[in-house]
Amino acid sequence: MVVTQENVAVNGSSRVSPQEIADTLRERIRAGELKAGDRLPTQAELAEEFGVERGTVRQALHALREDGLLSNHGKGSPPRIAAPPPAREEPQPTMVGLAPRLTEAFAQAHVRVDAVCLTAESLMLALSEPVRHIHEGRIRPESVDVRLLLPSREINLAFPVPVDGRENNDGDPVHERWLSMRNAQARVLRHNLLALRATHGIDVRVSFRALPFTPPVKLYLLNGEEALIGYYMLTRREEEWESQTLEMYDALGSQSLLFSFVKRDGRREQAFVEESQKWFDALWETITSDLTLS
Repeated sequence: MVVTQENVAVNGSSRVSPQEIADTLRERIRAGELKAGDRLPTQAELAEEFGVERGTVRQALHALREDGLLSNHGKGSPPRIAAPPPAREEPQPTMVGLAPRLTEAFAQAHVRVDAVCLTAESLMLALSEPVRHIHEGRIRPESVDVRLLLPSREINLAFPVPVDGRENNDGDPVHERWLSMRNAQARVLRHNLLALRATHGIDVRVSFRALPFTPPVKLYLLNGEEALIGYYMLTRREEEWESQTLEMYDALGSQSLLFSFVKRDGRREQAFVEESQKWFDALWETITSDLTLS
């Protein structure tokens, strides 16, 4: 097999995007700083905190509403944090359902997480919960092995793409936005996991490889025992990035419903988990290339 190497750079922009604001608020909800029934700060207060215009805050709040994290959003009053999600047996949005499944997986002595994603956003944020449990001494795996397949920077993505269309990636701000997100999120994920080696003596390995195609679904394989799969649903939307308004067809991965298949639940579920693992391993060992985050 011929192996190539992909060297990438993280965009250095300091502009706070609606997605970054939404991610920060999601983490506060997940950490319990904001509880069900609590009111969010006003748009003016959030705009002042993050140093942005109110329009950027409104886009962030819209993303949280789409995730089902906010309720009672009406004129004249800030929204409230929504009630907890239903039991995990029901399909849940990735941003809601992935963290508790990862925390359960990290309770094992030897942890293996394999994932196929468009970016590392959901996995990066969801891993904060098991990492926090490790720091609190509630769980302590002996080893953690994370492998992540992400689209190559060299391909023309199926999505996200500009609404007006482009023949290649040259000068395409939508592609540059995606690449910046892919790189930065993967680096944070790697840093947070490798830090467990220094702080807790856990044997940690984090590996990335580049896919030569755009994955139509996201897949998480946990310890070879559970497969979580979600479909990327495309939508037309706008986002401010680098002083531009980008009109694009994009997939909101955090909203993708995750369907869980666990080996012990029956022969059909066992076959799905095993075939999903074979599919991942085959991609990893054949047509993918090295992806180096630098």
